[in-house]
Amino acid sequence: MALRETLLTDKQWKLIERHLPTVTSSPRGGRPRAPDRACFEGILWVPRSGARWKDLPPEFPSPSTCWRRLRDWEEQDVWEEIWRCFVRNLTAEGRIDWEETFADGSFAPAKKGAVVSERPNAARV
Repeated sequence: MALRETLLTDKQWKLIERHLPTVTSSPRGGRPRAPDRACFEGILWVPRSGARWKDLPPEFPSPSTCWRRLRDWEEQDVWEEIWRCFVRNLTAEGRIDWEETFADGSFAPAKKGAVVSERPNAARV
């Protein structure tokens, strides 16, 4: 089996790792927990490759493990904390020019999941 290239540098992982919740092992034993870094990189691999979860290469933990870790971290706001950390660091390094930054909501989906805009109803207008 060939070793895979890591998606994160050690410096990036150090920044990320401190935001992940610590989980203690069950006193009753059980299967050892998959490493957080391997799961994190598996989560990153899916959108980067455009593949489905079930196509996750065997070098990563199982697709269901990675997906559950993604779900748990999302519920605990871990992703937002990591994002904020990286934005702070990039700002401190002068790598974000806030004069060139803007927000654009044109990609937001329509209300109630509508795919296209509806013609205005003359009675409602």
